[in-house]
Formats: sequence, C-alpha cells, structure tokens
Amino acid sequence: MADLPKADELFKSINYTPPSTGWMDTPVDTSPGNWCYPAKAEKLEYLGMPNPREWNPADVDWKLPENWQEIVKEGFRERLDKYRSLKVFMDICVRCGACADKCHFFIGSGDPKNMPVLRAELMRSIYRGEFTLAGKILSTLTGSRVMTEDVLKEWFIYFYQCTECRRCSLYCPYGIDTAEVTMMARELLHLCGVNINWILEPVSNCNRTGNHLGIQPHAFKDIVDFMVDDIEEITGKRLNVPMNEKGHEVIFITPSGDVFADPGIYTFMGYLMLFDHIGLDYTLSTYASEGGNFGLFTSADMMKKLNAKMYAEADRLGAKWILGGECGHMWRVINQYMDTMNGPANNLEVPVNPITGTVFENARQTKMVHITEFTADLMKHNKLKLDPSRNDHIRATFHDSCNPARAMGLMDEPRYVIKNVVKNFFEMPEQTIREQTFCCAGGSGLNTDEIMEIRMRGGLPRGNALKAVQEQHDVNMLSCICAIDRATLPPLANYWAPGVDVCGVHELVGNALILDGEKERETDLRFNPLPGKEG
Repeated sequence: MADLPKADELFKSINYTPPSTGWMDTPVDTSPGNWCYPAKAEKLEYLGMPNPREWNPADVDWKLPENWQEIVKEGFRERLDKYRSLKVFMDICVRCGACADKCHFFIGSGDPKNMPVLRAELMRSIYRGEFTLAGKILSTLTGSRVMTEDVLKEWFIYFYQCTECRRCSLYCPYGIDTAEVTMMARELLHLCGVNINWILEPVSNCNRTGNHLGIQPHAFKDIVDFMVDDIEEITGKRLNVPMNEKGHEVIFITPSGDVFADPGIYTFMGYLMLFDHIGLDYTLSTYASEGGNFGLFTSADMMKKLNAKMYAEADRLGAKWILGGECGHMWRVINQYMDTMNGPANNLEVPVNPITGTVFENARQTKMVHITEFTADLMKHNKLKLDPSRNDHIRATFHDSCNPARAMGLMDEPRYVIKNVVKNFFEMPEQTIREQTFCCAGGSGLNTDEIMEIRMRGGLPRGNALKAVQEQHDVNMLSCICAIDRATLPPLANYWAPGVDVCGVHELVGNALILDGEKERETDLRFNPLPGKEG
C-alpha cells in the first residue's frame, strides 16, 4: 500500500459536494486505479464464456462484439422475464434516498454514483428507455437513456464498486435488493466479455480443481498435513484427519482460503482440534475443497453449478449431512438461493449434533450447518473443555460478515462462542454491527490490489468503528467468520487502525481447547507465547 495516501489525508480528501454537471453528463473515470484487471482470455475460453480477448479498460476500444447493444438488450429482456424481482426492482424505486448514505463506497468517496439509488439508476435508466412506453416517448424527461459504450463503461466501473453487501437494502422502505441489481448488471456485462479476473480465475479454478485457489488434491492433503504437524508441535498430540473417506457421518467443507493463507490457516487448525476433541465422525474432501462460491458474482447458472458440487460429493462419500466452515458468500448462496436454485437436499438427512442430540431444524432444507452454530451448541451443553485464560493476551471485537449477518441472521452464535473463550470482548458502535454491519469493502470479488485506494475508501466506516474500540478498550484483535474478511480486513485494519490483527472465531476456540492427552501449552496457534509463558 506504498502508493496510498496516508489515512488522514485520504479522509480529508472526501468531498460530498455534487458535481456541477448532472449525473448523465458526468463522464466516468476509466484511468488505472478505478477498475479491476480484466479476466484473462484463457479463463473465459475454459468456461465457455463470451468474447474472450485481451483488452484494457484504459483504452478507448474495449473490443466489444459488433452487435453488443443487441446482446445487452436481449439479455436484459430475458432476465426481466425470468426474474420477477428484477422487474419489481426496476419499477418501484421512488428515489427517496434512504439508501444514499448507507453505502461504504459512497461514504468513503463522496461519488454520487456510489449511492445505491444512483448506481441502480445506471441500469434503471436503460430499462426505462428500452422497455417502458413512457421512456421511449418522453426520453430524458422520464430519466431514460439509450445504451452506449459510455454507459457500458460506467456500468463496469460502478457495478464493480459494489460488494453486494445489501446494507442499503436494509434501509430501503420498499425492500429493493440493490445487490441483485448489481448481480444482473454483471451478468449483462459478462455477455459482452466485460468482466474481471479476480472473479473469473477463482471460478475457473473451482470448476477445474474444486477450489478457488486451484489447489490440486495432493497439495491440499500436504497443506493439511503441515497444519497437523504444527498442532502436534503446539499440543504434543498428533491428530488424524480423514480425507476422501466414505461412510463418515459428516463431510466438512470450508473455504480454501482457510487452508492456504494466513490468518485463515489458524482457523482451520482450530476446526481440526475441535473435531478431535469431540471425536466427530467426519471426513474432508479434496474434490469439494471449497465452500465459497464465486458463482454468486458471476451468474445464477455458475452459482448453481458450484453449489451442487458440495452436495454431489456428500452423496458420493455417503455422508449424512454437511458441516460448513467460516465463510460469507457460501452461506448466502446456501440460505438465500439454494432452495429455489438447486432444490432441497433430499438425499441427505436433517443434521443432528451427534454429541448433544440437537436437531438443527433451520438446516432441514439445506442439510448444512454453520460451524459457529455447531460449536455454540456444544458450548451450551458443556461438551468442551476450555481454558479462556490462554486468550488473555487478546482483547477482541467482532466483525459481522455481511452475508452471514444479513443473509442468514447469524449474529448471536459467533458472539456466544467468542465470549466462552475470550475474557475481554468489546462491541463496536451499535450502528456498525449486526444487521447494520459495514462491509470489508473487498467482497464480491473486489479483493484485488489494483483498486486498493477504492477498497480503503470503502473500508473507512468499518475502520472508523474499529479504531473507536481500539482507542476506548485497547482492542487488538478483530474476529470474523468469513474467509474473504480474513483476507481483506488485515490491510484495512493496518490502514485505519494500525495494531489490530484479524482472526477467525475458531482460532480463538483452538487456543482455548484442552485436548485429551495434550502437553502443557507454551504458545497459541500462531506460535506466540501464551500469557505467563513469555520467558
């Protein structure tokens, strides 16, 4: 982040004064730093997606298909016919502005086109011009316009400055889901081959190897073995981790970021320690080695396909139900779309905690339980041996990841787990947590370095709330239940609240767990000395 302005300079540069020109007449800035790198041609070719080519958004010519306007128009028409919600969202907005100041990208930039109401208007104006009689007759008097290359470029810039977090939708009096408007706009851009690599490469990898990072089965196993080695060094106990084994009750699926990257690996170590501690009858899979679903940011068809692989693998291995790790978009797909997209998973059983006997009725359709629900249930029934003092060096707060919080209402369980393993826990300001939570500003495929200033601007509201508890309570750890957050929040925290680290909830659980037969612990899962063991 060497090229970024200092945090206080960036903060002072935010200007909420509207431009002197109307929004339709204000040109879009396509200079580098305002867009993510385009998808590589070979990734589009592999996925069978339209118009694979090398192109640069800073160039005048984006190498669009000759009939690209007709492609967009027909794609728009098809989606209006297929998704009743899209037509409703196009028609019912009264531009009340209730959402205007709720978007983290608008708060951090002051750009009116980052107001959710105006970002959606970029698409809604084309809808009125192409598909309504009043728009065709009265033209700009109704806020309608025609599809031009400048409009397409505007879509590309601003619909990739939306993380589909749905905070704006929380405040909309009509319940308009602006995230779904973004999803539809991106689908239309895909039809012309206008897309970003940070989404399409993970999709391509997941389609090929079963995970976003392209980790091959043998490499996945090797990485897990390395973590088992570290757990043995810390605890003195060697864990057995079943992999691709048939006949186990549970298949555990988590984001590949937890397997590959710091700090997610410590969360994964916490999972493995928990499963050993309770004797869970489970297996991992190297073929469904990804819980995340970047299909959510690509198209409904891709989302459906990538979601189905987890259920196909559960069926192949003969598992009764699925236990899912700490992820964001995996849980939005599962809870918000799966039932109408893939249908109920009738080949599996309603999940039952084999340790407590709890029936997870909320997972009756999906047959998939979130790891914090599972662990909270174990704690409620006193099934875990814990030593919270091992986390006494941690003063924690919790970031409600957008998708688990707003798409599935998972807000109390993570806090319950944290409070059972950490003595010092502090909430960020009320208007920035739970269903009102602010986004990490790097979700929906925007976790890429070439737009780092945009990300840091979008991360201002979360960073400001984090800095508040850092100053008031000496908070030094931001915990979360999303692998994307564990990747995006460290640079955000380092920028807006230096000195705060980021962790998954089950890293804290792993620190506190007392495993049967373990040696006296000297360090936490990061090999930092435990309190009182500094010597």
